Amino acid sequence: MNIQTLERSPQNHRGGQVSHLLLASGHFGSENLAVTWVEGEPGSEQAVHSHDGREQVYVVVQGRGAMRVGDEVEEVGPGTAILVPPGASHSIRNIGEEKLIYVSATSPPFEMQEGNTSWSAPAGR
Repeated sequence: MNIQTLERSPQNHRGGQVSHLLLASGHFGSENLAVTWVEGEPGSEQAVHSHDGREQVYVVVQGRGAMRVGDEVEEVGPGTAILVPPGASHSIRNIGEEKLIYVSATSPPFEMQEGNTSWSAPAGR
């Protein structure tokens, strides 16, 4: 059985949100999927970005967010799944008073470059 935990996952800090890379290309033999667990404090905002040739889904676990896909913005909450088509600009902002937590899955997975410094080992490892 292949298991990854938040505590052992590489992290990326940006816009007040912390992404934990739970599954990347080549991890456990995976070829077609990347999965992140993301936590954002109130007011945090992911920068607008896009992924050419990759579709992505966000699933909100906790909190409230303003999800932007292209020119549309919708309020999202727990149990909401948002599909981001390939190449669509998108971002999410925590608009609540509690931590925003969501899971993001991308296919095909984004490339992890050798020596990439944007992802780092968690503190204490």
